[in-house]
Amino acid sequence: MENTENGVQPILSHAEPVLTVKDVTETVLYWQNVLGFPAKWTWGDPPNHGGVSWGGVFVQFSQNPKLASAPQHNSVWIRVKHLEALYDLHQKKNADIVAPLENQPWGMAQYTVREMNGYFLHFAGPAINSDPRGQGTPAKTINILKRPPVTKEFRDLASSVGWSPPQDDATAEKLLAAAVFAVVAEDTTSGEIVGCALLLGDDVSFYYVKDVIVHPNWQRKGVGTRLMRALTNWLETNAPNKALVALITREGLEPFYRQFGFAPAFSMLRWITRG
Repeated sequence: MENTENGVQPILSHAEPVLTVKDVTETVLYWQNVLGFPAKWTWGDPPNHGGVSWGGVFVQFSQNPKLASAPQHNSVWIRVKHLEALYDLHQKKNADIVAPLENQPWGMAQYTVREMNGYFLHFAGPAINSDPRGQGTPAKTINILKRPPVTKEFRDLASSVGWSPPQDDATAEKLLAAAVFAVVAEDTTSGEIVGCALLLGDDVSFYYVKDVIVHPNWQRKGVGTRLMRALTNWLETNAPNKALVALITREGLEPFYRQFGFAPAFSMLRWITRG
């Protein structure tokens, strides 16, 4: 992104959808009494604009009965911590739940509410009923190999968990070549690679755990635990004293990584975007 004339880049804080509704007052009451949003505001007398908020979620409403009477197919996707507690609340409040709470193929859980104006609200969070420690029936046929996955193995694993693999083989090869250390999990029965984990870094003071992937058919069988144990064993033997090891994980997996000595910490991120 190009700098502005004074050298200051704009910083976006959040987005607020503006939903067209038949009645702002009734909509605000519904979002508070049925959906549970605690904060509200209205504008006008009687109100013709308003909004609600809960934590970091803000939604505005604009009164326009003509537009609001048209068929509604629009939706809002809302990420939630403690999703099951919210689902229980919406069940008790008799919200119109049109899709039940279920784990989705992309690794999250989600349910859908059709609110009073016809908008679909998708509430989503970390997958439910999963064991973040990777426990389950141990996979006795798994062998951990100290090598990076080859390009096809890496691309297949990334696709299996819904990640977007590198666009071409050259990019994947460059990524894999950057690993200081890497391991793969091999099913000795079929010879198939069913998991991998990469360790990047300067090999002096900083390491980064990247792309810990286990094929969905092999999850909750201890494969991820064995991959991470192999990485941490290498670090404890080879990393210099006081070296920092970092990783980024999705919500809900913190307990899994804590068993290997990782702790939550404040961090800042920046994505490089061009075009």
